[in-house]
Amino acid sequence: MNQLLNRFQQHWNNQFNNIPLHQHSFLIAISGGLDSVVLTHLMQQSGAKCRLAHCNFQLRGDESKRDEDFVNHYATDLNIPLSIIHFNTADYAKEQKLSIQESARKLRYEWFAALRKEFDLKWLLTAHHADDNIETVMMHFFRGTGIKGMTGIPYLQKEQSILRPLLPFHKSELAEFAKENNLSYVEDSSNKKEDYTRNFFRLNLLPQIKTIYPQVEDNILNNIQRFNEANTIYNSVIEQHKKNLLEFKGNEIHIPVLKLKKSNPLSAFVWEIIKDYGFQSAQTEEVIKLLDSHTGSYILSSTHRIILNRNWLLIVPNNTQEAANIQIEENDKTVLLPKGQLTIDKIMYDNSFKIPTQSDIACIDIKVLKFPLLLRPWKQGDYFYPLGMTKKKKLSRFFIDEKLSVTEKENVLVLESQGKIIWILGYRIDNRFKININTIEVLKIKYISTGL
Repeated sequence: MNQLLNRFQQHWNNQFNNIPLHQHSFLIAISGGLDSVVLTHLMQQSGAKCRLAHCNFQLRGDESKRDEDFVNHYATDLNIPLSIIHFNTADYAKEQKLSIQESARKLRYEWFAALRKEFDLKWLLTAHHADDNIETVMMHFFRGTGIKGMTGIPYLQKEQSILRPLLPFHKSELAEFAKENNLSYVEDSSNKKEDYTRNFFRLNLLPQIKTIYPQVEDNILNNIQRFNEANTIYNSVIEQHKKNLLEFKGNEIHIPVLKLKKSNPLSAFVWEIIKDYGFQSAQTEEVIKLLDSHTGSYILSSTHRIILNRNWLLIVPNNTQEAANIQIEENDKTVLLPKGQLTIDKIMYDNSFKIPTQSDIACIDIKVLKFPLLLRPWKQGDYFYPLGMTKKKKLSRFFIDEKLSVTEKENVLVLESQGKIIWILGYRIDNRFKININTIEVLKIKYISTGL
C-alpha cells in the first residue's frame, strides 16, 4: 500500500473514528487541481462512496472551461458521479457588494449544502492541506484575530458538515503521491498572482522567513496544536464566566455593569461577549468606555446595539425597539435613545407659563411623579387616559384612531411612572399627569427623533 494512502487512512480512523469510510457517502469539492484530485483518489482507493462537485466561477475565461472539461473527463474515467454548476461570480459580487473571493465562497458553500440535501450526503470534503493551514494562521496573526484565529483550519466543522482529511499532509507530499500514481491535474494560474493575500504569504513572505527559520512550517503546525489545546481551556473559562454574567430576557441580553467591570482581563471577556453579535474587535475598547458613560449611550453593529441602561448593559437586536426599559432619574437633563433623545427641564409654574402645543413636547406636573421614570416600547394591553378624557383607552385603539401604520406602531415608546403611562412619546400625555391650578413645578420633556 502506498505510504501516503496508509497514513491517510490511519489519520481518518484517528480523527474521524465515528465516521467510517465504508458506511457514509461523501461529497468532494473538486477544482481539478492537485489537492482535490489526490483527495478523490485517496477516498476512492479507501473504498468510500463519493460524489464530485465542481464550480465554474467563470472568472478565468478559457482556463475555467479547461478546468471544467478536465473534471468532467476525470469523473467519467473513474466512474464517479459529478455535479457541475456555473456562477456569474463577478455580477453577483457587484450586486451583493462583496469581494470576488467572498462571493465565490458564499456561492459554492450554499450550492454544496443544496447538493448534500439533494443526494442525501452527510459530509462535504474539502482538500485543504497543511500548507493551507500554515498560510491561514499567518494571515490571522497579522490580521489580529485573537487566539481562535491561531487554532487554524478545523479538521471537522459539524455545523456545516465539513471534513478536511488532508490537513496533516504538506502539498509536496500530495505532489509526490500524484507522481507515483501518474495522476493528471490542472494548474490554476491565479495561484501565481501576488495580488491575492494568500499567494503573497505563500510566494514571498514564507520563503523569506524560512531562510532564517528553516523549520518554520513545522513550528507553526506545532503551535497550531498548542493553540487548540489552550483554546479549549480558554473557552471553558469564558463560557463559565458568561454563564454567571449574562441574563437572557427574550431577545435581549442583560449584563450587570459592576460585575462585568470586575472581570479580569476585562478586554478579553468583553470581546468574547460581543463578538457573536456583529461587533468587531476594534469596538472592544468602545464597549469598555461605555461602562462609564451615561444612560442611553450605545454602540452599534450591523445586527445589534449595546446600550447602557443605568447599572446594566443591554445587547439587543437592531430589528426591535432597542430603547427597552431605560430608567430616567429625577436629575437627568438628557437621555440618549437609539433613535433620538430626550431633553428634560424643570420649570417653576406660574401664570406666564404657556403650555406648548407640539406633540413632541410633554409638560407634566412633577408632584404626581415618582422617580425613576421608565421609558419602554408599548405592548399589547397598555392603556392610558388621553388628555382631556376621564375614561381609559387602550393604546391599540388609540393607534387605530390616529391611523398609525404598522411600522409607526412598532416604534412607539411610552414613558411611565409606577406602572402608569405618563406620555405616549410624540402623541399624547395622560390626563392624570396634566398641569392644573395646583401645579407648582413642571417637568418639560422634549422628544427629538432621528427617525433612523
